[in-house]
Amino acid sequence: MSLADFVPFTPEIFLALAGFVVLIAGIPLGRRGARPAIVGAVAALALTAVLVLALGRPAAGPQQILGDMLVIDGLAVFFKLLVLAVSAAALLLSAGFIERSGYSSGEFSALVLFADLGMFVMASSANLATLYVGVELMALSVYILVGYFKLELKSNEGAVKYFVIGAASSAVLLYGISLVYGTTGSLDLETIRSSLAEVPHDNILLLVGIVLIAFAILFKVAAVPFHVWTPDAYEGAPTPVTAFISVAPKAAAFALFIRLFAGTFAGEVDSWGLVLWLACAATLVYGTLAAMTQDNVKRLLAYSSISHAGYTLMGVVAASDAGTWAVMVHMAVYALMNLGGFGVVILLESKGYADVRVDDFAGLARRHPGIAAAMLIFLLSLGGIPPTAGFMGKLYLWSALLGSGFVGLTVISVATSAASLYYYLRIVVQMYLREDGADAGAPVEPLRDRWAEAVIAGCALLTLAVGVWPAPLVSWAKTGLDALGLV
Repeated sequence: MSLADFVPFTPEIFLALAGFVVLIAGIPLGRRGARPAIVGAVAALALTAVLVLALGRPAAGPQQILGDMLVIDGLAVFFKLLVLAVSAAALLLSAGFIERSGYSSGEFSALVLFADLGMFVMASSANLATLYVGVELMALSVYILVGYFKLELKSNEGAVKYFVIGAASSAVLLYGISLVYGTTGSLDLETIRSSLAEVPHDNILLLVGIVLIAFAILFKVAAVPFHVWTPDAYEGAPTPVTAFISVAPKAAAFALFIRLFAGTFAGEVDSWGLVLWLACAATLVYGTLAAMTQDNVKRLLAYSSISHAGYTLMGVVAASDAGTWAVMVHMAVYALMNLGGFGVVILLESKGYADVRVDDFAGLARRHPGIAAAMLIFLLSLGGIPPTAGFMGKLYLWSALLGSGFVGLTVISVATSAASLYYYLRIVVQMYLREDGADAGAPVEPLRDRWAEAVIAGCALLTLAVGVWPAPLVSWAKTGLDALGLV
């Protein structure tokens, strides 16, 4: 390989170097340099986005680089930019949070950048080996972020549970890869795709390998029955980390789902389709029912996140071009409403770590109407109520499912979406219909954090804008399908 072969890989190289620079620069800043370190990390993310846009869409079409280990195409660009936007928002949400906690933000910001690097590799993987490397780089960084507040018992507990179960999922992924390699003789995704025509469709080793890979990715998106780490990790992690891991790793994992199951393994849909159908249905039902019993808002949103993984899985189950770009659209709108919702939770964490409860929202609309209005938008969007972006995301997924003939799963998803309004509207009722301190003590006063408030406002406006005019986002998502031969 020549030096020119590394030019398309420049965003990843820059992101890695930026992570090391932020890490080293944060040492002398210590606990007093929270905002400068975060500003530097956000600036690095912005420059990385410029590099992705400049180098990520080769004029001649998808481009294989680094010995055909990675591919640069529209799908990779979409998810890379989504990950960068989510990371920047999470870092801005974390500025005041880290500052108040007394922890250093240099290591924190660097870990976010290193996790992004792993997600970049996942989004561009053209080989099962690089896919595994990307997953592990992302996962190891995220494990540390979840346990970043090492003096908090909940943070330690969440990190340990996430790490132990994550290690098991990595072993499952590696074993699945080995079975696929053993039956096809290659790790290259395009070679595997072409060689599947020569492998008997009843080859049990191949089918088990594909299903094991699916299981490992289902863990990364927190789908049932691989969800058990989610509530404790979401509750225990610093809330900006919770906002980050609820969106960015899922986006990268769904990029793998699209590249593998809408591309490489598309011809074997009869072997994996039922498995994903069952996982999708179970995720929708369990996530919705479990959220109904929660009073801790972080755990409620954790189970909500599980159910939304089920909604996004519907696009993969549909196994069509409409389902594929619907996955991409839903991940983008989910990022807006989930980041905004967790942003409001951050502002309400004045009384204690990871202890915001539903009744803490009592009377918020009277005392802080702007924050309450933003939370109302996010909750309605999560519930799929028009004219929000969440409604449009679900609408495209339902349309794709019906177009592929999955009437039963569509009925289940519509029913769970209607049922989910119960726990979302519980918070709305507290904000708008309950008096301050109706249940106990003085009302919880939101913290003043201009950076977090700006992120919340931006997410709220975009949630409404995409709900009213989704065409630009849909058009952008469709550009990511060229590499898969779906357009």
